[in-house]
Amino acid sequence: MNQTESGTAAPPADAVVGRSDGAAAAAVLAAGIGSAVLGATVVGAVVSPAVKDALNWWDPVGPLAGKTGVAVLAWLVSWGILHLLWRGRAVRFGPVWGVALALVVVGFVLTFPPVFDAFEAGH
Repeated sequence: MNQTESGTAAPPADAVVGRSDGAAAAAVLAAGIGSAVLGATVVGAVVSPAVKDALNWWDPVGPLAGKTGVAVLAWLVSWGILHLLWRGRAVRFGPVWGVALALVVVGFVLTFPPVFDAFEAGH
């Protein structure tokens, strides 16, 4: 990061002066993280009976409650942390958007039955 003459950190070159998009970037990236965690819990429940049992928070629903619960918790915690780190700051939104989009794609792909079924033992 560049420094100004006063020694303070200069905003990124593509940042608009006076714009603070850190809070929005935090929300977008947190959504990607939550999506990827959902995909990871789906695969984890297929790979490990222990994980599947641990995610069974309510018998009528089965491990789906835990899968979505863990993903929502990951989303909220990451959103809170990123918001605290980035609020009021100008961030490079393009790279954040790209990473978030990649995480959403990973989460979506991992919840697709032919993909998570491929992780089952014996395949």
